[in-house]
Amino acid sequence: MHSLIVILAPVMQPGDELSYALSSSASPGLLEADADSVVEHALPEHGSALLALLPRADEVVAVVPARSLSWHRVVLPRVNSARLRIALDGLLEDRLLEEPQGLHFALAPGAMPGQTVWLAVCNRAWLHAALHAFEAAGRRVARVVPEHTPLPDGSPATLHVFGSSDDAWMVRRADDGVQTLPFEPAVFAALDLDGVAVQPTAEPAVSALAEEALGRPVLVQHTAQGLVAAARSRWDLAQFDLTSTGGTRVARRLAQGWAQWAASAAWRPARWGLAALLLAHLFGLNAWAFKERSALQAKRAEIRNQLVQTFPKVALVVDAPVQMEREVAALRQATGAVSSLDLEPMLATVAENLSVARVPSAIEYASSELTLKGFQLPAAEANVLTQGLTAAGYASRVDGDSWVIRARAKAGLRADKLNVIGAQP
Repeated sequence: MHSLIVILAPVMQPGDELSYALSSSASPGLLEADADSVVEHALPEHGSALLALLPRADEVVAVVPARSLSWHRVVLPRVNSARLRIALDGLLEDRLLEEPQGLHFALAPGAMPGQTVWLAVCNRAWLHAALHAFEAAGRRVARVVPEHTPLPDGSPATLHVFGSSDDAWMVRRADDGVQTLPFEPAVFAALDLDGVAVQPTAEPAVSALAEEALGRPVLVQHTAQGLVAAARSRWDLAQFDLTSTGGTRVARRLAQGWAQWAASAAWRPARWGLAALLLAHLFGLNAWAFKERSALQAKRAEIRNQLVQTFPKVALVVDAPVQMEREVAALRQATGAVSSLDLEPMLATVAENLSVARVPSAIEYASSELTLKGFQLPAAEANVLTQGLTAAGYASRVDGDSWVIRARAKAGLRADKLNVIGAQP
């Protein structure tokens, strides 16, 4: 899965170009180690372009620059999700320079009530405007991640220098938070940069300046490499008022998981196995369908043969069941045979299934349907009669004080055919 990783501008202007990186290895949590301590040898495809001219990719990841975020440690209140934002407003009211209502909050991944967790804060109107600009350009943002995040407890501090020789900045990351400050000698002593054990990193434009100012070698890290490292973070700043519905979040996570599974080399044997399994099932289904078609054709041929053998005068078989019914009816009329559709067999079947002789007030017979009027039975006798009629191939229903009996077409046809065939010389 290819990810388009774009860092948001501190002030989103329509004519500004945005820096981006294209990577196929930017899935969340891809690297268990600190992402910023690992500088990829292969520089990903990168550049800068207007929002509408950014390259296409499977997902768009928006990166919030370090200078646009502040970090705070809070004990997560034990309240329901509907009241959590209000509770956080109260906790941070004295720590923020702006009103909480104008800020956007995002909790650390896996934050649990009662635990001390990190909270990222940025300007709400700015973030909303940036994401709406992406939506207007037809680029739906799948994830919003911070450029830098605090390190786990006990981790050594790291330092990254970025910007230009005229406007250089540095980001110090440690277990006590993220500080973004101007890269000036006056700040070095306050931050105790000598305590930074990990080799500092710097963008190419300020690498020489960083080495001279720090008096130690630095590792050159391109902006695109930093964007890929940021996209691997498990953080997602799209929370609270930026959170999608539960179904959308689940669908997005499933889509991300599927894309990672489809592109990961570690899952290649599983993908090949699944493909082989699907092909085996497809072959089996085709073989089974061929067998069923052959059996169906054999049954049709058997019906045609039975029609031709029983009625040799039928020269052309178009619809064997219909032709069989027509020939059976004609033969019955010619021989005077009684079929299950006639009145006498129906009355005989009714009499056989009655334990007590009962006489209806009137009998009507028309179109192979027998109606017994004034024929009311107790529940037990009615059940016995219904079961007996069903076993004999008749359908029955009660209509007021009348019983309506009619032979089922297929059962009647089979009985007529057997009777007539048996009556042939």
